[in-house]
Amino acid sequence: QVQLVESGGGLVQAGGSLRLSCAASGRFGYINDMGWYRQAPGKQREVIAIITSSGTTTYADSAQGRFTISRDNAKNTVALQMNSLKPEDTADYYCNAQIWVLSYVRTVWGPGTQVTVSS
Repeated sequence: QVQLVESGGGLVQAGGSLRLSCAASGRFGYINDMGWYRQAPGKQREVIAIITSSGTTTYADSAQGRFTISRDNAKNTVALQMNSLKPEDTADYYCNAQIWVLSYVRTVWGPGTQVTVSS
């Protein structure tokens, strides 16, 4: 079974930084895009950043200039460095990956990690 597990969430003051990490485990072949999403209370889940297997990155406007996504293909991990955090960044953050398992590409989600930014 393929799994993603996030770590690194927590409580931080506005203006502070957090680094989220996500690792894939299980039996799989290749990982295509990896990304980070978030869902604030009462809101829909939204994409924050995506990184392709070759390292091309895309950011939501809310993350541009403050967040940096990176991945280590050898370790099957993806990270999100979040700087200059704002109270509106408070949400559950989810790791996502498109993973080849046998002959299929599966969309896999992590269970999420909570980020709380206090004002």
